[in-house]
Amino acid sequence: MSTFADLRSAIETRRAQVGVIGMGYVGLPMLARAGNVGFNVLGFDISAERIASINEGVSYIGDVPSSDLAALRNNKLIEATAQFERLRDCDIIIICMPTPLNEARDPDMSYIESATNEIAARLRPGQLIILESTTYPGTTVEVLKPAFDACNLSVGEDYFLAFSPERIDPGSVNFKVHNIPKVVGGVTPQCNELTSLFYGHIVTAVTEVSSPAAAEMTKLFENIFRNVNIALVNELTLICDRMGLNVWEIIDAAATKPFGFMRFTPGPGLGGHCIPLDPFYLAWKARHYDISARFIELAGEINLTMPRFVRDRISHALNDQERSIKGSTVVLLGVAYKKDIDDYRESPIFKVMDLLAADGANVYCCDPHITVFYDHHNHEYQTVPLTDELLQQAHCTVIVTDHSAFDYAKIVEQSRVVVDTRNATREVKTHREKIRLL
Repeated sequence: MSTFADLRSAIETRRAQVGVIGMGYVGLPMLARAGNVGFNVLGFDISAERIASINEGVSYIGDVPSSDLAALRNNKLIEATAQFERLRDCDIIIICMPTPLNEARDPDMSYIESATNEIAARLRPGQLIILESTTYPGTTVEVLKPAFDACNLSVGEDYFLAFSPERIDPGSVNFKVHNIPKVVGGVTPQCNELTSLFYGHIVTAVTEVSSPAAAEMTKLFENIFRNVNIALVNELTLICDRMGLNVWEIIDAAATKPFGFMRFTPGPGLGGHCIPLDPFYLAWKARHYDISARFIELAGEINLTMPRFVRDRISHALNDQERSIKGSTVVLLGVAYKKDIDDYRESPIFKVMDLLAADGANVYCCDPHITVFYDHHNHEYQTVPLTDELLQQAHCTVIVTDHSAFDYAKIVEQSRVVVDTRNATREVKTHREKIRLL
């Protein structure tokens, strides 16, 4: 049998050994899902803590229950390791590495390049490599393929290569790995076929596109769509503030239209690994084609202004008490970038904290899902318990993330003034005079 036929048979019967590089918010759910459908899965990571946790059947990510990992470990379907030599044993290798921006806001490809080099050093015939990391169009063919071709193997014949973007929605109740459709772009038709066959075991639906670049662009478009529309509603918020209008009332009214309108809401800034970063990947790539992505870059600029707008709202709330930010105690509620999760990557709270600290405020952070967090410089911060005493002592309470665990009626009752960046207090009926919305 041919290499293609052998690998296809192994995938069809779930005999294929799966390897997942990167045991973070994307990689760990994929490891668990592939194990749950019957594949043997190796998880690769350089973190000794993550490896030990997985091998003990203990999850460190909310979307993956520890009971699932423990059952998979007991059935010997999953294992975590730092021994990249074991990539040779894998028939399918999925790259789930981060793709941050550098200080110039250009794509930092070092994590993907490192994973690529680890695979290339051990590449053998009969392996399928899938990149899931969000990146700019062209990465799969321009970065991964040359490294693998240098091993004197032919793509589509000896080894197989594709891009299939992750679509993880942390904290979602309705959407998990299994029921989020997959987009697949293989380098060759054979690559597409094998990748689609594999994901057919993992998810409910697979859509094939013509190339890895088309799949890479699809992922960016999905997130840029959200970025641009959030920027639009954030700009509307700034205009409404100047005009003395309640932007939340206007959004609610517009949302009654049954067609031609999609509801987006303002906030203190963007967070997470995708939406704040992805537009810059495409803007960077567009410059290589002498195209200025003005619309996309403008949306990014507008969203980046929101933490400063929040700082200004805090300042106005304190001015009403004849206080300045300097020397005032400000309590920030919610460190995570979205409600009911423990993920604080790119959270807008960091910029808000920096602005308040620069103005001399005493800042305290509360989050029911996070006890310790780190900024980009790896500085450690501790959250504090949310108590009546803390709220009563604070000169201003700021709702940054609208966690369900917060008792908003009590927060408003106990606080002197509340700056609500999420309209989380919409159902609070009493003490409305204390609330300052965006």
